[in-house]
Amino acid sequence: MPFLAGIDDDEQPVFESLEVELLDPETSHIRLLKSPLFARNLAAGDKLRIIDQGSAEYELVKRSGNLSVRVFRKYQVETLSQYLTPAIEKLGGCLDLQTDRALVYSIHVSIGFAVIEELLNTAGAEYPDTFWYYGNVYDPDDGTTPMLWWQQFDSQE
Repeated sequence: MPFLAGIDDDEQPVFESLEVELLDPETSHIRLLKSPLFARNLAAGDKLRIIDQGSAEYELVKRSGNLSVRVFRKYQVETLSQYLTPAIEKLGGCLDLQTDRALVYSIHVSIGFAVIEELLNTAGAEYPDTFWYYGNVYDPDDGTTPMLWWQQFDSQE
């Protein structure tokens, strides 16, 4: 299913195809099966309502509690993955996507930001030229303001 991933230099929309599970055809509710590489504000397990599939318009209905973590490296991503993926899996997370230059992980927010960030920063120190970002922590409009959805997460359950 297409999701808006951004706008290109010609001011045209760029779409990313994401794997989803149809939960209810009558309400158009779907669940993301994997965290996206480019589409912002989403993570694996999030429940969405399709508003217009043609324009990739959707509404976030309920967060899964997963953090989307994007890790980038120009070279030897496979070597980085061999180091990082088992460590993420030990924390209950998983590798959702691997490309020539990127890894996308989903990991539950209950693990704690400090634990996750320590692991990712250690990987960055061990593997120079590695950069990582959260995909669903900061406001997609400015990229810097925390959305703080995790503070209310327990009340969503």
